[in-house]
Amino acid sequence: MTSSTNAETNEPAGMAELRALRARMLPMFEAVAREYATRTEPGYPLVFDNVEDGGFFGIHLEPGYGLYIMTDGQSVFAQINIIGWRTDVRSSANKEKFAGLPFEGVRPVSNDMSDSQLRNLIAELLSYWNTQPLLMNHTDS
Repeated sequence: MTSSTNAETNEPAGMAELRALRARMLPMFEAVAREYATRTEPGYPLVFDNVEDGGFFGIHLEPGYGLYIMTDGQSVFAQINIIGWRTDVRSSANKEKFAGLPFEGVRPVSNDMSDSQLRNLIAELLSYWNTQPLLMNHTDS
């Protein structure tokens, strides 16, 4: 199996891509953290940056809600962690839906994405977090 690397630095292609995304997205995460500082539990939101040692960076709004941007060395992807709430009052036949289960969605990302596309990843996380049942104080201004 061959791996692609940057010929000048002998660095995996995914790390170079991740560094470029970090430069664009960390200011977005920091802006969200400032905006949500009064809407979250003490100590959150957390903006973390561990690109050099772990190959990831992202934001946590609380333990069950976070967005990671990470690499496996070759490709870069986003992982959104949320809690899947039961939004219906009935369950359908042969399809149980339990409340409060963790859910993670993974999708590829790249530095070729527009700022709007990158902000949409953050907006998706915020949308899930803002619509948690019985937690209206999160969306109050």
